[in-house]
Amino acid sequence: MNFLTHIDIKPLPMPITYQHKILLLGSCFTEHIGNNLQELKFHTLQNPNGILFEPMSVCRSLVSYLQQQQYTEQDLFQYNELWQSWDHHSRFSNPDQQKTLALINQSQQAAHDFIKQADWLIISLGSSFVYKLKEEQRFVANCHKAPAQWFDKYLLPIDEQIASLDNTMHQLFHANPKLKIIFTISPVRHLRDGVVDNNRSKARLLETVHHLVNKFDRLFYFPAYELVIDVLRDYRFYDIDLAHPNYAATQFVMEQFATYAFREPTLELMKEIRQIVTAKNHKPFHPGSKQHQQFLKQQLEKTMAIAESHPQLDLSEELSFFK
Repeated sequence: MNFLTHIDIKPLPMPITYQHKILLLGSCFTEHIGNNLQELKFHTLQNPNGILFEPMSVCRSLVSYLQQQQYTEQDLFQYNELWQSWDHHSRFSNPDQQKTLALINQSQQAAHDFIKQADWLIISLGSSFVYKLKEEQRFVANCHKAPAQWFDKYLLPIDEQIASLDNTMHQLFHANPKLKIIFTISPVRHLRDGVVDNNRSKARLLETVHHLVNKFDRLFYFPAYELVIDVLRDYRFYDIDLAHPNYAATQFVMEQFATYAFREPTLELMKEIRQIVTAKNHKPFHPGSKQHQQFLKQQLEKTMAIAESHPQLDLSEELSFFK
């Protein structure tokens, strides 16, 4: 008897390796993937604008990286004693205007440098709802908890999503001909929109992404949304808010992603690195004991061996810790 629906996920025709640079953009689910890859020592850059939920903000951010856009005082606004940007997550906000600008522009420059050399771009879209600032008649990436009456809420039509992403894809491929892109739809349920509108929103994202994947031979789709909604399909795989997948669900999705994106040599190296990272995070009861010192010596030797055979990996933190 089968208790899970089986989804046939075809592996990437060109697998991701440790030699590749990976840019990740989009919803909070992007950071689940990005944090996991970062912990395993992949060369990643994630969400230079902070979390972005909808396609228009993702497109604006990507174009700004390509154009090496730098922000000025005129691009910021002050609210709740903080200087903020409508294009950026609140992690960039600061009471000091110049500090906000410095954080944003440093991130913009890092994204510009990275995107020109990136091998992979992973985009996780979360919602088709966009918010337009009434006073300035512009779409925003983050409302920064400003009053709802400041904004018009708008369910982005499929054709507008396709047009914006299609144009952005062409610009990306012109700037970086080797770039390949993986789309995924976030399984996080936007219950504030209501269950019906959340499903309408996700359906538009799915239709948009599959249209693009069928058009470009360098675009691929990973079914994170389907793995949670149709395979796990149980509230025990959600956090207490019943909206965000919990640890068990995200680990399940990451296991499926590893099978989808990597091949055996990379998977073996990932396993070795995970053992080293786990050893580093181990909290000993008696750190001064001979047994623990021997443990540190063994882990140091393992780490040095991996660093020597894979010089592209940054294991400096682990080497320093075990020494």
